[in-house]
Amino acid sequence: MSYARMLCVGLIGVTGRLVEVEADLSVGLPAVVLTGLPDTALHEARDRVRAAVVNSGCDWPNRRITVNLLPAALPKHGSGFDLAIAAALLAGAGELPAGPLEGVLVLGELGLDGTVRPVRGVLPMVAAAAQAGVTRVVVPLANAREATVVPGVTVRAVDSLRRLVDFVRGADRLLDPPVESSPPVPAGPDLADVAGQRLGRYALEIAAAGGHHLVLFGPPGAGKTMLAERLPSLLPALSDEAALEVTALQSIAGVLPPDSGLVRRPPYQAPHHSSSLASLIGGGGGLARPGALSLAHRGVLFLDEAPEISRATLQALREPLESGRVVLARARGTTEYPARAQLVLAANPCPCATTDRCCTCSPLVRRRYLARLSGPLLDRIDIKIDLLPMRAAQLMTTQAPAESSVAVAARVLRAREAAAERWAVDGWRVNAEVPGPQLRRAPWLLPARDTTALRNALDRGTVSARGFDRVLRLAWTIADLDGRDRPGEEDVAEALQLRTGEAGPAAAAADRPQPASHGFGPTADSAIGPAGSAVPR
Repeated sequence: MSYARMLCVGLIGVTGRLVEVEADLSVGLPAVVLTGLPDTALHEARDRVRAAVVNSGCDWPNRRITVNLLPAALPKHGSGFDLAIAAALLAGAGELPAGPLEGVLVLGELGLDGTVRPVRGVLPMVAAAAQAGVTRVVVPLANAREATVVPGVTVRAVDSLRRLVDFVRGADRLLDPPVESSPPVPAGPDLADVAGQRLGRYALEIAAAGGHHLVLFGPPGAGKTMLAERLPSLLPALSDEAALEVTALQSIAGVLPPDSGLVRRPPYQAPHHSSSLASLIGGGGGLARPGALSLAHRGVLFLDEAPEISRATLQALREPLESGRVVLARARGTTEYPARAQLVLAANPCPCATTDRCCTCSPLVRRRYLARLSGPLLDRIDIKIDLLPMRAAQLMTTQAPAESSVAVAARVLRAREAAAERWAVDGWRVNAEVPGPQLRRAPWLLPARDTTALRNALDRGTVSARGFDRVLRLAWTIADLDGRDRPGEEDVAEALQLRTGEAGPAAAAADRPQPASHGFGPTADSAIGPAGSAVPR
């Protein structure tokens, strides 16, 4: 027999396509021709496969070998085709019987000594094969646990090409996926470590409960970074569907730990402020890789020192914040990644970042500095908070420590469950995902008396039409945290103040009764300045 074929998978973004690896051996000058739009890494598979076959004790056929990857019009990327190419080539040369691997998905990269090395994107590859009706897969040993996440698929692992050859010949068996449980993920930072900043803590709780975006203004040491780092600890564990999405993205990016199963904790990404546009949004040569925004899908993306980030990079966040996805168009095709992450921005009030008494920046310099956060970007942020500097009394207090992340996360979970039950018919999980028109028509339309202040703000131009809808979503989240079925006038007023950056001890929201568990009230450490001092108009 001079022809054989094996099954493999090609990835475009997080979408997999079943690929048939054909091998034909004919009379002619010895050569290996690879067709089917392979990239550079796949072109080099010819040399890797030859060395692996010889070093595994098999004879290399001295004939003209043509390897074709079907469908030929689909671009192929990466080294995950190596093992399938080697198996098809040996079967075509008569070295192996093709029957045992018929209808079996074969994935893996080959080392020159014949070892099978792990590859990126095994989870979405196996999921795509299962959707196409494939029920048996052979993957590298280091990817085996990842592959077992896909239901309805029998997974076997190999550590070398020699083991696969012996299995097909009936002289050995494939390996079972490891069953050892992964070590427990260490707990993240606790909200109890944050001293003072009761308004900041309350804003963080609202953001976690409703999936809202948040911007924190304040001098160095006010607690902006500490608050942002503790937001993931308030989020509930990922559902099965969300965990599959997050695990697939981390697998494609190559950051999934070896022998790892489903990722259950919401991811947290905090790239440096000098990061490039491609590293934040996604990109790269050939197949566009997911950036930090997609790696934070269903989790938190924290951008510290936001005004220091390139303006073009910040502006690129605007479309994904609205659509929840990143579409990367390249010459060889378009790649789409999910990007429904909570954005947290942190910024100093001015370039010198000192106290108001020692600040040497003119009002013009301060406005120019904060204007690097453009109006269209800030219009997509739900909550704007200005944190005051810490005081010695707050740091050296002997009172009981503040609430822990566990206590706050319990309230967040109850609020999210209430929202999920309310929007279950339409499939939305949190209030931040609900389209504005849905909240402006029955049965969710609020009475006119409850939205008078919000409608006046829209007419005055204080909030935009987008901001109008975001205030309504915030109001529903506040009501969910308080355990009420619908928001009232005070909820809308409080949401409007959080949206415009006017929440503080003098604001109406701080004067109304609050549940003691929220820790939000008219205290000196929760005061903030007027909106104009924090958010450029």
